[in-house]
Amino acid sequence: MTHRANRTLQVAGLARVEGEGALHVRTTGGRVDEVRLDIYEPPRFFEAFLRGRNFREPPDITARICGICPVAYQMSACQAIEDACGVRVGGQLRALRRLLYCGEWISSHALHVYLLHAPDFLGFPDGIALAAADRATVERGLRLKKAGNRIMDLVGGRAIHPVNVRVGGFYRVPAPEELRGLTGTLREALYDALATAEWVAGFEFPDLDVPHDLLALREDDGYPLDRGTPHVSTGIDFPVSEFGDHVVEHQVPHSTALHARLDDRVFLVGPLARYSLNSDRLSLIAREAAAAVGLGTVCRNPFKSIVVRAVEIVYAIEEALSIIDSYERPEVPCVEVHPRAGTGHGATEAPRGLLYHRYDLGADGRVLAADIVPPTAQNQTAIEDDVTRVVRAHQHLDDHALQSLCEQTIRNHDPCISCSAHFLDFSREGT
Repeated sequence: MTHRANRTLQVAGLARVEGEGALHVRTTGGRVDEVRLDIYEPPRFFEAFLRGRNFREPPDITARICGICPVAYQMSACQAIEDACGVRVGGQLRALRRLLYCGEWISSHALHVYLLHAPDFLGFPDGIALAAADRATVERGLRLKKAGNRIMDLVGGRAIHPVNVRVGGFYRVPAPEELRGLTGTLREALYDALATAEWVAGFEFPDLDVPHDLLALREDDGYPLDRGTPHVSTGIDFPVSEFGDHVVEHQVPHSTALHARLDDRVFLVGPLARYSLNSDRLSLIAREAAAAVGLGTVCRNPFKSIVVRAVEIVYAIEEALSIIDSYERPEVPCVEVHPRAGTGHGATEAPRGLLYHRYDLGADGRVLAADIVPPTAQNQTAIEDDVTRVVRAHQHLDDHALQSLCEQTIRNHDPCISCSAHFLDFSREGT
């Protein structure tokens, strides 16, 4: 084992979504001097090329920001544009949106749990090696992902970058018998989800309780998905329209993605925040699953985020079944939305955390300005703080073990990058 008081760890090789990044850690005399999560992919300028577009276009354009959570971008965009136009979608159209979102949560969480995160806990280099050693377990994860994809296919038109979503609702709404065709798959998926929660709860978790403020949406009833009021663990909440007054972005030299602070404090969005602020809103089976795996009502250990995601899969399946059971086909597939000059705000809970959109519209329905604040950008400062705490507590590890633990610390948050399974290479410089 190598233990050096002075060392520099370079993990080369994160943008606001599915991009490229690196990690730089420098210690001197056992003190952690510097931790940087370097995001160096060229900016993608989505806000810039939304300017001048018709107000109906952002849902389809912003869906292309991410191939894993396109529904989150579509729902936040729709909500913000509808807000600007004075429209609120409710009833069965809102239920269908929530159902579509459930599909994305199931699919995204299953992908992360089984292929991106579990290998870290089980000593495998990647999901392929895990599948070779335990085919049945990985097949369970793929069944879960497929169940989520089936919802997105049916409601959204396709699983990646759905084409059936529009401002005001959908282009086409399914018949009740079409949705009922999903119930058998979802009931089987519920057993797989409960087995997943039990499986990941048996992993060995490093000790790390983070002190960050937690930010998530909170609804009057139900676990937050497609709408809600931003709520902070300090006890404050604020309307979505005031998001930009509280969450302030800033540029740092080592990242082409903006960092953010919440009322000038480090904060965290995502499963830990969502669960810790809303565990009382879980459905019955999900609440029982959380208790069975020992989560408690609050979880502040990022390494246990994999357990929270497993419980959220249980919730999303339960919620999907409930929506399907009470579904009645709307008379029209969408609410009429007419453009007007104004500013609209929208926030939903992407699998990785709160996603905020703001649009300024002209009277002719053209987008004058846009602001999109994705969860990974909000979490960058918290991730760097997590890595700092981990390095400080584990300097007895050799470089390889410490590098692996740093990578795992980053993957706890499922940062939305293109190859998060093993996006990092490792080199070491003497100091």
